[in-house]
Amino acid sequence: MQAYAGTASPITFNGLVRQYYMRADAEQGDLQVNLVDKKHRSEKSHAIAQRLRPELEKIGHRHQALVKVVEVPPGPPVMSPLVAEVYGPDEAGRQALAMRIALAFAATPDIVGVDTSLEEDTPRAFLRVRRQRAESLGIPVAVVAQTAAMALSGVDAAYLHDGHTKYPVPVRLQLPLRDQVGLDAVLAMPVRAANGQMVPLSELVQVETGVIDKPLYTKDLQGVSYVFGDMAGKLDSPLYGLFAIRSKLKDAALPGTGELGEYWISQPSDPFKQYAVKWDGEWQITYDTFRDMGAAYGVGLILIYLLVVAQFKSYLTPLVIMAPIPLTIIGVMPGHALLGSQFTATSMIGMIALAGIIVRNSILLVDFIELQVSQGVAFKDAVVQSAAVRAQPIALTGLAAMIGALFILDDPIFNGLAISLIFGILVSTLLTLVVIPVLYYALYWRRSKTCVDASISPR
Repeated sequence: MQAYAGTASPITFNGLVRQYYMRADAEQGDLQVNLVDKKHRSEKSHAIAQRLRPELEKIGHRHQALVKVVEVPPGPPVMSPLVAEVYGPDEAGRQALAMRIALAFAATPDIVGVDTSLEEDTPRAFLRVRRQRAESLGIPVAVVAQTAAMALSGVDAAYLHDGHTKYPVPVRLQLPLRDQVGLDAVLAMPVRAANGQMVPLSELVQVETGVIDKPLYTKDLQGVSYVFGDMAGKLDSPLYGLFAIRSKLKDAALPGTGELGEYWISQPSDPFKQYAVKWDGEWQITYDTFRDMGAAYGVGLILIYLLVVAQFKSYLTPLVIMAPIPLTIIGVMPGHALLGSQFTATSMIGMIALAGIIVRNSILLVDFIELQVSQGVAFKDAVVQSAAVRAQPIALTGLAAMIGALFILDDPIFNGLAISLIFGILVSTLLTLVVIPVLYYALYWRRSKTCVDASISPR
């Protein structure tokens, strides 16, 4: 285990997105737990995190600290699994709305690690130099400022050269940490006046109190406040938590501000029109991924259709060949449910790959039918023989692909790809041997009767 306090841990891709590099305050810390290889433990990393989260949150609550359990994401990292971006005409209203939405997050079952981008008022003490008093004593203002900075931040007064180290060791002058808690020790530090008299710093400065400036967040030039959360229940998917929170948005709206807008894909075009919430986090990643994957799937189907048209010189035959592609869903979806796995982007990649595998099997059947018909075999007999003769090579190639996918079945990233290939090939191969002959016979048996030349296959 590696511990970091008051500073950021080495930046990873996940830490870069979550802005861990901004951790520089004394109250911020990071504990990185490195697990042994999965071969040497019986529990998955996600199960370990789920088991430890409640106990760690109890410890944090006891010390009034916010504890978050963050896992290494299997896909693209996000700022948080659940993110609500709050937009509105003014900063005060956005902050008030963000707090109300955070309460809705906390009141929703199975949502943990609720946090916001808002910061509490932090008191701050300013030391304003009394110029007239300093000048009357012959003390430059810069000397007063340097003395206060040396006490709190330290200054390198000299360097130690011992002849053994590669670089000189700085000798730093600084107040002990125990004396930096308050200003008493700082104000008691003496400053030498022009006449050689030692004057305490308290006579040269005036202490003023205030509040540390808070950061203001913007996104695409629009002011925004963030609400973060994570899902840790039985339905371990942030989208279920998002839909559960939506029912409470009406109650979270600010009184007298009208209806609360809700955006899913893009932020509001006019943030001064109304207060609005834009959902982000894993929802945005999911939408972008499946939108792009769906477009790729559609383009792939079009290209497959064009290739098969060029092969068989027919516009109807490719539709028969591609008919089993939707049947892959019969195997893919129940397969994910049977193994308790979520349908991910890699699952979608598996479905795209299945389209090519299934089309290959269909082409083998249709090509065999047309070859038999061209050799004078009766159309009905050719259709029946196609399934019987081609069943073994189709089954063997499908079995080989399924065995290959077994080796990535336990991988946390490519698990969905393996499930799609195994169950999709299993079900679609069995159905292809039935569906293709039946569809081909149903579409072409009338045309086969009108064929005068037996060498001409019906199309």
